[in-house]
Amino acid sequence: MSTTFNIIAILFMLAVLFVLGRGLMNMMRGGSGNTSNKLMQARVVLQFIALVFILLALYFSRG
Repeated sequence: MSTTFNIIAILFMLAVLFVLGRGLMNMMRGGSGNTSNKLMQARVVLQFIALVFILLALYFSRG
């Protein structure tokens, strides 16, 4: 069970990295501020979800 949560947590961490990169690229190119704001909001939500799955993996790995 903890392996499943570990995999899901890693996937969400990769999603956070992807959204962060997209947001930074948008800001460096001088893109829309609204787009950057939406991407950073999505990053915060993804970080929260990743944290929840990390804590669940720790909980279930304690056995």
